[in-house]
Amino acid sequence: MEVKRKPDWLKIKIPKGTNYSKLKGIVADNGLHTICSSGHCPNMGECWGAGTATFMIAGEICTRSCKFCATQSGKPLPLDPEEPFKIAQSIQLMNLRHAVITSVDRDDLKDGGAAHWAETIREIKRVNPGITIEVLIPDFDDRKELINLVAEAGPDIISHNLETVERLTPLVRSRAKYQTSLNVIQKISETGKVSKSGIMLGLGEKRDEIIKTMDDLVRRGCEIFTMGQYLQPTKGHLEVSEYIHPDEFNLLKEKGLSLGFRIVESAPLVRSSYHAEKHIR
Repeated sequence: MEVKRKPDWLKIKIPKGTNYSKLKGIVADNGLHTICSSGHCPNMGECWGAGTATFMIAGEICTRSCKFCATQSGKPLPLDPEEPFKIAQSIQLMNLRHAVITSVDRDDLKDGGAAHWAETIREIKRVNPGITIEVLIPDFDDRKELINLVAEAGPDIISHNLETVERLTPLVRSRAKYQTSLNVIQKISETGKVSKSGIMLGLGEKRDEIIKTMDDLVRRGCEIFTMGQYLQPTKGHLEVSEYIHPDEFNLLKEKGLSLGFRIVESAPLVRSSYHAEKHIR
């Protein structure tokens, strides 16, 4: 089988800058954990330079096994009751202006980890007055009371990713459903919080399917949308079907804005938290 070679536009720039170097030193010296570094995010230098970083809570083992995700799946360990403070303290040490929080899925817990989410947000705000927060949440099985619990803790933006178009959802995602995720976006919008979602391109989706996905999200009140190139984490994950040219990403961005999104981030190296600090109203 012929292996697709990555095109030039997917080459990652070496992170640099005074603030990046400072944060890198703080992370190393204090043994802090960010998704930026552990996930080898291509935008780490740019984001750290802007004073933002992404953290994952609720452990490192996910109860789902999506075909695109490199996170370990299986039976998770119990939640760490000290984690909310540890995350808040990490943010304080890094002197961040904006923090993005995500998590594994915790279907083993009655509330899906929602109370832990809420406590983490409250603790971050207590320890870091003036911080702005974006959260990238699981679907919580579309339970309104759990989504509201997270919203009431006071994040500025609540994100939940569709990941892909409707046709490919059963192939790409292990338990999550397309309509369920759309319902989650609508419930987020109904809380009055800014709602955000995103998908990966290069999994075999068609252009009209992408446009329909964007339209579906706008109709549910989604304000911010991200699109980036899917990259295969390991040989055991879904293969890349196509590397999408930057010009196509630009055309899709313009289409998304015309459909009604307030903000669209669309480029090969865009990830969920890309330019997150700029999305605050």
